[in-house]
Amino acid sequence: MPTVVLIGTLDTKGDEYAFVRSLLSEHGVETILVDAGVLDEPRTTPDVDREEVARAADADLDALAASGDRGAAVETMARGAAEIVRRLHAEGRLDGVAALGGSGGTAIAAQAVRALPVGVPKLIVSTMASGDTRPYVGASDVTMTYSVVDIAGVNAVSSRILANAAAAIAGMARSEPPPVEGGKPLVGATMFGVTTPCVTAARERLEQLGYEVLVFHATGTGGQSMEALMRSGFITASLDITTTELADDLVGGVLSAGPDRLEAAGELGLPQVVSLGALDMVNFGPMETVPAEFRDRLLYKHNPTVTLMRTTAEECAELGRRIGRKLSAARGPVTLFVPLRGVSLIDVEGQVFYDPEADEALFEALRQTLDPRVDVRELDTDVNDPAFAQAMADTLHERYQAWAVGGVRA
Repeated sequence: MPTVVLIGTLDTKGDEYAFVRSLLSEHGVETILVDAGVLDEPRTTPDVDREEVARAADADLDALAASGDRGAAVETMARGAAEIVRRLHAEGRLDGVAALGGSGGTAIAAQAVRALPVGVPKLIVSTMASGDTRPYVGASDVTMTYSVVDIAGVNAVSSRILANAAAAIAGMARSEPPPVEGGKPLVGATMFGVTTPCVTAARERLEQLGYEVLVFHATGTGGQSMEALMRSGFITASLDITTTELADDLVGGVLSAGPDRLEAAGELGLPQVVSLGALDMVNFGPMETVPAEFRDRLLYKHNPTVTLMRTTAEECAELGRRIGRKLSAARGPVTLFVPLRGVSLIDVEGQVFYDPEADEALFEALRQTLDPRVDVRELDTDVNDPAFAQAMADTLHERYQAWAVGGVRA
């Protein structure tokens, strides 16, 4: 019988958790109820009490409650809950995890469920699910359901929402993952609309060579997700064509993947083939949302909800230095492909972001920063030329084969 772990603040949501636990029992699912509350007594009996959760975070529950600091309590119990679910999963006692909550309960549950590997069913019913869910979902496969009404009692609306959630997590916990056919090596690739021709051609070539290619949209969470799957052991090679998230991190765009982007494969020693796709742009929302300090820059309305800003020569030079340092630190085989005639569909002659001076600043900074051990291929094409794509794919194949045999760096 599958087991679903329920994580909640039972001092405020105990009745609702008792209701969900009864529904899961009707679905033939066992439950382990984890209490992450702090202030008042639980309104239903947990299987893992709050004292144990606090101890898992190396904290004392009484001291935490006495402090009266709700923010510290949420942060501490989130760490403890994450440790509890990791432990239950390692013991084979967790087939899915679910939670209900407002902002505090959602914050606790989200941190806990993100501690689990990709593929483990994760469901949160939350009052926060109709807004920006990125702080809760991050780079994991968390399913969030908007509660519509506050989770404050079981009523005509909340009972239906909670019943749907219980049925969903029960079904996910019972389901068996599909068999993996052939055991093909998994390659992570990054793509934007302006690098799609390159990524498509490279993906098709790698599939011909016997790889399975997972493509990630370079929207911040896309890059984070790809690198999380590397750290989880799923992805064993990187075709990082579209490194544009680094431009957003540098300049302040809305699609940053954080300052550590482009480091996971190198730290893990995985083979990687990298290019400079879409480093000609920084991303913002609709035109009216572009910060005032950028209004006099070269802006391009990509669509009604996305505005692109051309990176300057100075910004490109800094991007080159950052990428150069990251690739030079790689522990595994790495090749950088430089498209001398443009890094995106709109950075070629005749297009709106064509700026050879800015591109050359990027290229020259890379030349000056890269360790001589990094294999660099400068091709007299743009990034979307089919020959460029095939060269990247073939090189990754060569690097992967050598790495698989002996872990060759370059």
